[in-house]
Amino acid sequence: MRKRMSIMAGALAVGLALTGCSSGGSGGSDPDNPDQVEVFTWWASGSEKAGLDALVEEFNSQYPDIEFINAAVAGGAGSNAKAALASRLESGNPPDTFQAHAGAELSDYIAAEQIQDLSDLYDELGLKDVFPADLIERLTVDGKIYSVPSNIHRANVTWVNTEVLESAGIDPTKAPESIDAWISDLQKVKDSGVDAPLAIGTEWTQMQLLENVLIADLGAEGYAGLWDGSTAWDSDGVKTAVDHYDQLMNFVNQDYAGLDWDAASQIVIDGNAAYNVMGDWAEAAFTQAGQTWGTEYTTWPTPGTDGVFDFLADSFTLPVGAPHEEAATDWLTTISSAEGQKAFNTVKGSIPARTDADPADYGEYQQSAMESFANDTIVSSLAHGAAAPIAWSSDISSAVGKFGSDRDKDALIQALVAAAESALS
Repeated sequence: MRKRMSIMAGALAVGLALTGCSSGGSGGSDPDNPDQVEVFTWWASGSEKAGLDALVEEFNSQYPDIEFINAAVAGGAGSNAKAALASRLESGNPPDTFQAHAGAELSDYIAAEQIQDLSDLYDELGLKDVFPADLIERLTVDGKIYSVPSNIHRANVTWVNTEVLESAGIDPTKAPESIDAWISDLQKVKDSGVDAPLAIGTEWTQMQLLENVLIADLGAEGYAGLWDGSTAWDSDGVKTAVDHYDQLMNFVNQDYAGLDWDAASQIVIDGNAAYNVMGDWAEAAFTQAGQTWGTEYTTWPTPGTDGVFDFLADSFTLPVGAPHEEAATDWLTTISSAEGQKAFNTVKGSIPARTDADPADYGEYQQSAMESFANDTIVSSLAHGAAAPIAWSSDISSAVGKFGSDRDKDALIQALVAAAESALS
């Protein structure tokens, strides 16, 4: 796995070297200055950057003597950042803390002994008492916890332009009950004059759409079985999902390969598409555009996934050899605090990991997400690192990207089978 990560890093290291380690002119961190913390993320623009800025403001309030060094690397839902990070870790030059998705994505770093056990910090801060038990379970690996979540996101959300649906004679307040029913509505929208009713973007957004279809067609238990081998990747359920995914791709914008998630969401905001399947970080994009949930736009669990919460969490680690370990611990303390989680999540569109948060502090969508997380069946997101290690998800991403070009369903299933065999062998 370390070799795989090193190869990924080498391909992008030159292009990314100039992107990170900046904080508005500070010029990077100084290992001899204990009053700094270099924080590595992929929150470099838009609503993600706004959320980071709010979190940094709270950190500066709690620790005014520590300089925050922003080492953000933009693009690809973190894929660019992960490649640059792999290069730094391989060369023994870790940041003080780095963003990662909680769950299986961390397994590569744990196996390579690149991140530290934070269980003692959890005990010191009482986090096991304020984070839900389901979350603690998903954070725990062999009895140890290696990251601190700043939030919880939901990946099975469909964002809906209400006016576009109403113009097609569709009630936007009622979600289709299945993928088949959704495909029928997509055709109605297309017949009403919208060329591409379903907006998507680059490869990882396609993989997120596929994982939503897999959840819809396999159910929570069947989908979870994909990751432990109890559900075969060439089963009838997966074949049905791939066929549905293929049909959905008939309704997408043709320029998707060059668009990141925010550009895909903007197509819906502008009224040039009816739907976009995206995580709830998109909430901030809609609100920043001056739109109101329930008026200009609404949201549903992706058709066929009602009652399921497709989980991911942005979390932060403590790397082995962090130059400013004490300051990094201070950062982890802020992001896990009630004040830090409120500052971040009210801007980012996600929900707090803490169970003692006041729902009244959040918008209508976020309140609905809090209720869903507390009551729905939770599954782990593929596209966002919770379900599968980096190498496995990379293989799936490549297969999905190839399918976008050749639309060969049999080849996609064969590639998914091969990826699982490689990961589970």
